[in-house]
Amino acid sequence: MLTSTELAALREQLSGVVEIECVTADLNGIPRGKVMTVESFLSGRRLQLARGVLLQCVMGGYPAPRFYGSDDGDLVLNAVPGQVHVLPWSKPLRALAICDADELTGQGSGLSTRNLLKRVVARYRAKGLEPVVATELEFFIFDRHGDPRQPFQPPVGVDGRRESGFSAFSVSSGNGLRPFFEDVYRCMDAVGIPRDTFMHEMGTSQFEINLIHGEPLLIADQTFLFKHLLREVALQHDLLAVCMAKPLAHTAGSSMHIHQSVVDPKGQNIFTAENGAATPAFYQFIAGQQACLAGFTLLFAPNINSFQRLCNPYASPNNACWSYDNRSAGLRIPASGPEARRVENRLPGADANPYLALAASLAAGLHGLERQLQPSEPVTGEVEASPELLLPDSLQEALRRLRGSRQAREAFGEEFIDGYLACKALELSDFLGEITPWERRVLSTQI
Repeated sequence: MLTSTELAALREQLSGVVEIECVTADLNGIPRGKVMTVESFLSGRRLQLARGVLLQCVMGGYPAPRFYGSDDGDLVLNAVPGQVHVLPWSKPLRALAICDADELTGQGSGLSTRNLLKRVVARYRAKGLEPVVATELEFFIFDRHGDPRQPFQPPVGVDGRRESGFSAFSVSSGNGLRPFFEDVYRCMDAVGIPRDTFMHEMGTSQFEINLIHGEPLLIADQTFLFKHLLREVALQHDLLAVCMAKPLAHTAGSSMHIHQSVVDPKGQNIFTAENGAATPAFYQFIAGQQACLAGFTLLFAPNINSFQRLCNPYASPNNACWSYDNRSAGLRIPASGPEARRVENRLPGADANPYLALAASLAAGLHGLERQLQPSEPVTGEVEASPELLLPDSLQEALRRLRGSRQAREAFGEEFIDGYLACKALELSDFLGEITPWERRVLSTQI
């Protein structure tokens, strides 16, 4: 909850703003909340939201009320200090506040993915440790159109052509998107999201942005806000920003790789010893990831489309092998100096909820640290994962593995895991209730 001093500073910051979007991430990472007047916000009036909203399915609808309280009571949305932003793309001027979703008693809700991440970070801090993370988010930019039955198309470039897939790592402005990206950068600066590198990725009209490493809650907030910003700015340029895991067939999917390290109270990386060698903690962290990734896959690959991305074993490895600088392993150790030794989790897709993906990855590493687990041998070359290191390859299998994951229930609680499973089962059922164009095109004339 904001203090009187923080509210006074906000009063000056929000001068000229009429409305403020008070939002929190639901289980899918979608901003949910209410819009209130700035006067009401600054007055400290309590803003409440139905508990069930945090378990809303991507297609709308909710699981049975027993998963969020039979009376569907309210939660309180409390603005996070430092995460109230005037939105530079909004006319008339609006602001946005990222909020915690708390129970009426004041404790963080067990259904809030932001609160789940806070709990995991608190477990590290209880041991005198601080996790440090960075996200790399890939996304596609397409022409805007209103017919979801038609394939996505890249925008027409300044040369009058649509990009055809030969522009990976190009810095040319031939695709005509430079004005759009200049606007994205301007808006990132305005809301305080620093960026590291930006590049054209492997896919047609696919791009990647790397955010600066930092404290997990801050990085999750920035990633959450960036995805919202990206879509809003794209619409103003008559474009469509898509963070699906696999929006185009025969094209690389979009990931949200997570880089992870842990520092001690002196700020020293616990993965590196004084002589520069890897420490036992480094290997234990990797082993924890290996032990948990199969059970946690649905938290990193939350949609039916997520598993389309994982069909490509090189660009999107669906294994829990680890390697030194090998992108075909699910856990990669990037080339770096000893002080920057870190573990990259390559499983999460761009469609993953950043709060939940970071919470799950860090909880997995902590599982290894607490139990002093030992990893498998690192792999080299083309990876052929052993059966115990293969991850679920379908939403159905991921549901089954999460349902049986003792580690997930210990890390995130029965309430959240049961509600998450119920929501994902509904989404799968809704998908299976439709007949795809492939079925009509191929099977209608052959069977």
